[in-house]
Amino acid sequence: MSESQSHKRAKGKGTQKEVPISGKRRLDALSGNTAIEVERSGTDKGLDKALSRLKSLPDKRKLLKVPQKDMEKAEERARKKRIGVTVSNLGGTKRKRIRG
Repeated sequence: MSESQSHKRAKGKGTQKEVPISGKRRLDALSGNTAIEVERSGTDKGLDKALSRLKSLPDKRKLLKVPQKDMEKAEERARKKRIGVTVSNLGGTKRKRIRG
C-alpha cells in the first residue's frame, strides 16, 4: 500500500527515507542525527513497532510523529517501554519529551 501524502510530508524534506536497520526492518527517515518514525494508525501494536524501530538506534535522537489525537497514547506507550523519545504531532507544532 502506498503512503498517504500526510505520511510523506511528516517524514520531511531533505531526509534519508526508508533507511535499513537491523532485523530486516526499515526506519521511516533519518535526518542528520535524528531518527524519525511516523505512525498514523494510533493502535498499540503499531506504536509498539514504531518505538521498537527507534529503540534499535541507540546513538540517535528519536522522534515519533503521530496524529495529535494519538499523542497521549504514544506518550503512555513510550513511558511503558522506557524509551527516551520526543513525541510530536504530524505538523510538528506540539512536542513532548519522554525520558527513558
